[in-house]
Amino acid sequence: MSETHVSTEDHHEPRLYEIRLKGHLDARWADRFEGLSFTHESDGITILSGPVVDQAALHGLLRKVRNLGLTLISIHQIDSNQSKGSDGNTDKTNSLKRREKDENNSQDINH
Repeated sequence: MSETHVSTEDHHEPRLYEIRLKGHLDARWADRFEGLSFTHESDGITILSGPVVDQAALHGLLRKVRNLGLTLISIHQIDSNQSKGSDGNTDKTNSLKRREKDENNSQDINH
């Protein structure tokens, strides 16, 4: 009799994502993006962040963004080991680097 081995590669922890959208979304949209936190940046961008269980769920989120007519700026998968600094706070340096990269990319697209 042979044994069946279940691959652990198919059972991943949810991955953390940061989705940047143009404009500030108000609290009424929170139900549409359940499980994600909203952060409003001073430059008029909303950041949705949190765990996404798999690629199908990520595509579902992107479909919601499209269906609601929201402008998608960027999507970043966050390495959970790098998302927290030594003091337990979000690593602002990585966030600033991503923002600078996004701004440079958007300038390249517009010119």
